[in-house]
Amino acid sequence: MSDPYETRARINQAALNLFAEQGVEATTTKDIAKAAGIAEGTIYRHYVSKDDLVWDLFSTNYVGFADRLDALAAEHSGLKFKLLVVIRHFCELFDNDPALYRFLLLVQHRNLHRLKAGTRTPVLAMSDIIADAMQAGEIPEQDVNLATAFVLGIVMQPATFHVYGRLGGKMVDHVPALANAAYNALGGKAAQDSAENAA
Repeated sequence: MSDPYETRARINQAALNLFAEQGVEATTTKDIAKAAGIAEGTIYRHYVSKDDLVWDLFSTNYVGFADRLDALAAEHSGLKFKLLVVIRHFCELFDNDPALYRFLLLVQHRNLHRLKAGTRTPVLAMSDIIADAMQAGEIPEQDVNLATAFVLGIVMQPATFHVYGRLGGKMVDHVPALANAAYNALGGKAAQDSAENAA
C-alpha cells in the first residue's frame, strides 16, 4: 500500500513542473496523473479539483515563503545585512526550484485575493523589514508600500528575465548587486552620503 503523504508529494511536484512548463489552463489532471505515475482518480483522493490543487500549492508555498523571510529577518540585525540574507534566500529558492517560482509568478495575481485578511505574505514581510529600518533611522522616512515595491521589483524583474532566458548564470550570483541596489533604492547610508556629496 502506497504512502498517502508520498503520493501527495508526487502529485504536487508533478503539478508544479507541468504548470510551470505549459501553464495551468493547458494542464489537465490526466497530465498530472501520468507525470506522477498514478491513476487520475487518485488525485481526487487528495484534492477536490484542479483548482483546489492550484490553491493549495499557491497558499502553502507563498505563505511558507513569508514565514522563512520573517525568520531570517528575526535572526539578523541591520537593514543592509537583512536585505542580503533575504535576497540570497529568494535567489537560492529560485535556483533550487525554478518550477516553483514560475508557478507562483503565473498564479499569484488570481489567487492573492483568496488569502484571508491578515495572512503573512512575502510582501508584508518585506514591508516590515523596511518599516523597522525607518523606525531605527537606518533609512529616510518614505512611503513603505512604494519602498517595498522598489525592492521587490529589483529582485523579481531579474528573476523574470532569467525565466525568459534574458539573464544567464544563477540568480545567487547576482545577490551582492541586487542587495546593494535594494539598499541604495531605499536611501541607505551609502546612498545618503552620495546624495549629500553631489549636493
